[in-house]
Amino acid sequence: MSEPDVELSIILPALNEASSLATLLPRLRETFPAAELIVVDDGSSDHTAELCHRLGCRSVRNPYRMGNGAAIKRGARAARGRYLAMLDADGQHTADHVLRLWQRIKSADIDMVVGARSARDHASPFRRFGNFVFNRLASWMTGQPISDLTSGLRISRTHQFRDFLHLLPNGFSYPTTSTMAFFRSGYTVAYEPIDVRQREGRSHLKIWREGARFLVIIFKIGALYSPLKLFLPIAAFLFATATALYSVTYLDTGRFTNMSALLYMTSLLTFLIGIVSEQITSLMFARRERG
Repeated sequence: MSEPDVELSIILPALNEASSLATLLPRLRETFPAAELIVVDDGSSDHTAELCHRLGCRSVRNPYRMGNGAAIKRGARAARGRYLAMLDADGQHTADHVLRLWQRIKSADIDMVVGARSARDHASPFRRFGNFVFNRLASWMTGQPISDLTSGLRISRTHQFRDFLHLLPNGFSYPTTSTMAFFRSGYTVAYEPIDVRQREGRSHLKIWREGARFLVIIFKIGALYSPLKLFLPIAAFLFATATALYSVTYLDTGRFTNMSALLYMTSLLTFLIGIVSEQITSLMFARRERG
């Protein structure tokens, strides 16, 4: 017997979020009666599994805590829908938010739509500043304006999202990776403004550790899809530094120093690495398109 034709699969990674799921799941079922609801229980110690069984939702349980990104990947592999909706299960996102994104992606030729929070929705000034910096840096790397790089609410076409599962980290950085990967691959991404609610329970996000990971991921994805965006500014900076040092030492002692030579050589090597990386990226995309 063939599997039913499912238009939308809704994936909710959950770690001890039974209290918010008890309200969210019935509302999602009421709003999307034909959708497939998948709760990925990331090793919860509360009654998440029993709640899903009682409410008739599909449950995928990790035997131990694997991370938010790993839960999303398991849910994406298990989903049968042509579209994937992903949202946090902590009470910040509502069924109405998902409905707005669903209406947006169905009304236009968009590959992914993301719920964009306003600055006041971030928990602290530190997070607001951090997200501002990440948004600006990611916008420069991708060449497209990014309103909310770390939003956990999004809907995308299933086959396109699955193309990037191997890139997604197991931690909290899957929104960052998927957003930048979609942009760099030439897929269309839109943002829908939303006002999130105060989350229920304690956040599992470690700000300093995850912030460092976000920064690494931005450069990792940028280097993978547009290497010269990363290597060319570094090469230019090294070249300018070498020239400035040479100017100072020439005016002072009339000599060309070893340090200036080293900086010039490093600048040239960095530029050449960027060129080679750009060619490798082009070959990778050509092979992928033929496949």
